[in-house]
Amino acid sequence: MAYLYGLFLVGVLFLAMHYFTELTTKQKAIAAVILITLIMSAVAYNKYKEQQREKMLQIVIKYEQGKTIHCGKRDVNSSLYSLSVGTYTFIGKEHTPHYAEMIDAFTCQ
Repeated sequence: MAYLYGLFLVGVLFLAMHYFTELTTKQKAIAAVILITLIMSAVAYNKYKEQQREKMLQIVIKYEQGKTIHCGKRDVNSSLYSLSVGTYTFIGKEHTPHYAEMIDAFTCQ
């Protein structure tokens, strides 16, 4: 829905540039290209971050289901590590060889 509002805003800006400015056609074209590039960059960044978040949530779901997750050289499971939900970090449990070891969930597969 936000994209529709964004497109509406861009349309209003183009109309304002067309009717209320004394820019040449070349300057308007350059401004339009810059604006479209900025918008497309923002859309691409949002899609990238959404994919990263989805990947991380899939890792957390696997962990909560009791499956083993591969994080670099380590295998993470609920018997050896606990999950800090605020930072999405796996922390080694007490009385295990991995006690106090911290692994970022974003580094896991």
